[in-house]
Amino acid sequence: MGNNWTTTAIPDQSGRVAVVTGANAGIGFHTACALAARGAHVVLAVRNVGKGNAAMASIATDHPGADLSVQELDLASLDSVRAAAQELRDTYPRIDLLINNAGVMYTPPSKTADGFELQLGTNHLGHFALTGLLLGHLLPVEGSRVVTITSLAHKVGARIRFEDLHFAHGYHPETAYGQSKLANLLFTYELQRRLKGTGNTIAVAAHPGLSDTELVGNAPMYFRAMYRVARPFITQSASMGALPSLRAATDPAVRGGQFLGPSKALQTRGAPCVVKSSARSHDASAQRRLWSISEELTGVTFPV
Repeated sequence: MGNNWTTTAIPDQSGRVAVVTGANAGIGFHTACALAARGAHVVLAVRNVGKGNAAMASIATDHPGADLSVQELDLASLDSVRAAAQELRDTYPRIDLLINNAGVMYTPPSKTADGFELQLGTNHLGHFALTGLLLGHLLPVEGSRVVTITSLAHKVGARIRFEDLHFAHGYHPETAYGQSKLANLLFTYELQRRLKGTGNTIAVAAHPGLSDTELVGNAPMYFRAMYRVARPFITQSASMGALPSLRAATDPAVRGGQFLGPSKALQTRGAPCVVKSSARSHDASAQRRLWSISEELTGVTFPV
């Protein structure tokens, strides 16, 4: 796969249904916009419906005739995930693309509605449950994909704290975020292993490099101060950051279990290509263990 890929390479998406979580801003917005521009029906699955409607109107202004809808989804509530999944199953007889993009970053100590640490609960467990509840609508669809967005943070000493997943002892925002992003990869690789032999659906991971989005707003003050100074030199636009997600979702050359990210400057920027994830992300025993725990915590089992 070359490393000069742009949105002009996205094949025609007419007739396809794409569900994009967190599509009201940042990477998710640009992902939704590009898919809609190529003819997909794009479902903007968002926590704040007002912001989702504003994003939908913005996309429609740039692309008159775009086929769009908004679905309320709060990944920090399993009740909301179940309700959203039911509505999506009732509305769409098939789903071609599920892009697990939404996330929170460096939040203060917080819990989801179900008592999970907020970053793990939103970034991993919410998406785990949503994927399991929707997968039956992807499995019969030729070329269907589950794309889960992770981060370079999965490499920075991240590990899964199986002994204290929810940080009951000694919470650190950066450590919790890294755990959640490593979990995204463990989930993708285990899901792909389970999808082998099913025929149609693949699981792929992607990361946006260092992209200029709103996520950094919850970072500690020292991090935000450094970020403001370094921002012009180290980040790329959110539209560039969306390219790995878009290539993972649409490039016919992509294979299940691949990981896509920027091609330049230690994966921080540039056009998307296949990249390597950390050694810990390939730990098959950790993948299986996290999967089992995730099933137990969410009450969701997969049809594979």
